[in-house]
Amino acid sequence: MTPDRDILLTLFDRELREHARPDGPGVRVERTADVVRQAGAADDWNGVVWSSPGLDAVRADAAIAEQVEHFTALGHDAFEWKLYAHDRPADLGQRLVRAGFVAEPPETLLVAPVADLPTAVELPEGVTLRTVTDAAGVELMAAAHEGAFGSDGSGLRHQVLARLAAAPDSFVGVLAMAGDEPVSSARMELYPGTGFAGLWGGGTVQPWRGRGIYRALVAYRARIAAERGFRYLQVDATDLSRPILQRLGFRVLTTTTPYVYRRPA
Repeated sequence: MTPDRDILLTLFDRELREHARPDGPGVRVERTADVVRQAGAADDWNGVVWSSPGLDAVRADAAIAEQVEHFTALGHDAFEWKLYAHDRPADLGQRLVRAGFVAEPPETLLVAPVADLPTAVELPEGVTLRTVTDAAGVELMAAAHEGAFGSDGSGLRHQVLARLAAAPDSFVGVLAMAGDEPVSSARMELYPGTGFAGLWGGGTVQPWRGRGIYRALVAYRARIAAERGFRYLQVDATDLSRPILQRLGFRVLTTTTPYVYRRPA
């Protein structure tokens, strides 16, 4: 039986946020009385992943100021506070904005039991999948990412190369190739010691959208997650991918909004 939404959300909060583990080599997870945060190099993800449910108005403002001071002292030009809709206090987002953070577009947190997901990989004619195992594959992944999202792939390139070098068993990268052209890419983070694996970065270049490649990449990763004994897959989904994931069996748990602080010029 699939746990209900509240049970799944509590499990997610505990295993992936409150007890977060570093998401790559060279980064560290730090715990204070009020937050759990990750810090690394400039190309790593830096930010707050969890805040205490006991935060009140006074403690929240102090915790925000502390994080700004902490990451600024590390020399970072920017960092993120990953806020979920159920985080407290209820006006935490407004407090972050007053402290200089800027809200980016919200995403939907979805979770599905791995056992309930389709694992048959069905691809359009002329498209094949290949795993990313070396620097050449990373370059193709970055190119697919840039083509799909229109954003710089240098941070992704740095993070994937570091994972392949230091922790390849907790990472899966996959490419969809139309001949020699990378038309889609995705990755999966495996979180040892938890029941969760996370799907990230699924994006397809415009001419190849609507042909089932995104669904195939989900199925491919779900099959690997099942083989490795993970119980749940989680996704922070955009409005474009959320309906596809819901049709595949993912359940909406909440929304999450990145609040980004950038050091004043």
